[in-house]
Amino acid sequence: MQDTPVEPVDTTLLGYWYGIIKDGSDFFGIEALDITKQSDSVYSIIRYGKNIKGDMIASDTAYLTGYTSYIGDQRFMSLASSIVSVTTRGKKKTPVVTTEKIYYIAQFERRHDTLSVKTISESFLPIHRIFHSPEELKQTVIELMGQNKNIYDNEFSLSYRKIPKPDHF
Repeated sequence: MQDTPVEPVDTTLLGYWYGIIKDGSDFFGIEALDITKQSDSVYSIIRYGKNIKGDMIASDTAYLTGYTSYIGDQRFMSLASSIVSVTTRGKKKTPVVTTEKIYYIAQFERRHDTLSVKTISESFLPIHRIFHSPEELKQTVIELMGQNKNIYDNEFSLSYRKIPKPDHF
């Protein structure tokens, strides 16, 4: 896996992709990926999500950048995003806002009009862990792949269909 983008953008991945998540209970989610070209080798990805359970609807939007990378012969997308945290410190003190860069890897496979995404995230380890560099994540993935362990996060693995981009999500 490269630490910097070198592979050209795969134009067949560009576009608006739509998927539905259902877990068998009354929970389901709607998710869309808007994948555009940021540069010759970097993607800009906006992930729109809405989760519905009973009468509750939660919206979630994530902004990511990504590039194609390889671990052995397996093609992945290296993804980066940021988490913004706000910590309150009492009624009269100004909240502390921190931004932390986080990294993911996902396997992207396109077949006809379907895009399958299998995300590797911190939950494939026995304890919750956030990776602070692409190299740290890469080494962990190499170790687990060598042990034939399931490294994919079932909650963040989904198939999408390419559709025309709607006016709003």
